[in-house]
Amino acid sequence: MQTLIVTGGAGFIGSNFVRYMLNKYPDYRIVVLDALTYAGNLDNLADVWKNPNFSFFKGDINDAALVDNLAQNADAIVNFAAESHNDRAILNPQAAVQSNFNGVWTLLEAARKFKHERFHHISTDEVYGTTDGIFREGDPLEPNQPYSAAKAGGELMVRAYHQTFGLPTIVTRGSNTFGPYHYPEKIIPLFITNLIDDQPVPVYGDGMQVRDWMYVLDHCRGIDIALHHGTPGEVYNVGGDNDRPNMEIVTLLLKFLNKPESLIRHVKDRPGHDRRYSLDVSKMGGLGYRPEKERFEERLKETVDWYVANEAWWRKIKEKQAEYQAFMNQWYAERK
Repeated sequence: MQTLIVTGGAGFIGSNFVRYMLNKYPDYRIVVLDALTYAGNLDNLADVWKNPNFSFFKGDINDAALVDNLAQNADAIVNFAAESHNDRAILNPQAAVQSNFNGVWTLLEAARKFKHERFHHISTDEVYGTTDGIFREGDPLEPNQPYSAAKAGGELMVRAYHQTFGLPTIVTRGSNTFGPYHYPEKIIPLFITNLIDDQPVPVYGDGMQVRDWMYVLDHCRGIDIALHHGTPGEVYNVGGDNDRPNMEIVTLLLKFLNKPESLIRHVKDRPGHDRRYSLDVSKMGGLGYRPEKERFEERLKETVDWYVANEAWWRKIKEKQAEYQAFMNQWYAERK
């Protein structure tokens, strides 16, 4: 594989992956396709823009003509493109279905038509639903919200294209990811930026929902390993092996920013909120993947420091993006 189309490459994980791949594989050509919806941000790619092996195209993954035009000169597609926020998918399920299911089909058709070496689909642990134990790749998919249901549907279409057409596919199911360039609607970047401004942080319910937390470079490394060494047709859990309740994350953020607990606001929980995710990453371990879970607090502190040092990046979103403000006002008004 020499030329990769990275869809959603101007988003959080996608932009970090683009940077990672250009640094690790200087002979690879990375073609980013991104619709630049609310979370797509060209500022995320500013440091790679002049790299001769990088190119960018603005467009929707549902645009079959555009996708075909790019795919005919590529060897693989790595699909990050998604409506990725549970809360937004509750307000607008159609957008999640259009991107997370229909768009996946358009990309699969292009990969099949041009006989790509790999189609790598980035999925989520949320397709499993909730558990008291630990998720393994063969467990049933029991998504509980429109976002995760649409992601599960996209996964099943990927499976069908492997089984029916022999397309060499890979699916990775990632756990909760944090790090630089994370759009400030998710818990960690939202809370960091609120706390910097001494604003309250809205904790759903009792805040004891458990997530497996993974630093974004661990996620990028896991995708890289599965892309190059995974068995076609297989699904791999990529996680941090680092289960922690949300309240523990909040407590650490308060500590790192030296802020009082009085800024915590417990709000009405969102509908269908899964109580616990936990991933078995031993299958990825067989490919050589090892998350740096012992560095979790160090990486979280580095993330806090990044937002402190890059205030202009997130203030442009929180203070000047009307779409961001409209969503936050609507969503959290209903959580009171």
